[in-house]
Amino acid sequence: MTGASRTCTVCTEQRLLPRSESQSNTPIMIQVRVNGKVHECPPETTVADLLNDLQINVRYCAVERNQELLPREEHRTVRLVSGDEIEIVTLVGGG
Repeated sequence: MTGASRTCTVCTEQRLLPRSESQSNTPIMIQVRVNGKVHECPPETTVADLLNDLQINVRYCAVERNQELLPREEHRTVRLVSGDEIEIVTLVGGG
């Protein structure tokens, strides 16, 4: 082959490009929806981590994950996955 170049269609379609050293330490983030808004977090994030990050008092909230109520005892063990729909309801006092 003289003067011809070929591109690997697998690499092009999946966009598998070599990572530079500066990119290799960049954490990959996942996206979840929290009360309708997109929120990015690291892949190992638990529901408890999310509540802490949002500065929500766990004592006064209820969490629904993908339209199912999540018991408080499971907040520390349930890890979020990309695409999760999280609804957080907090109690507000007043009079």
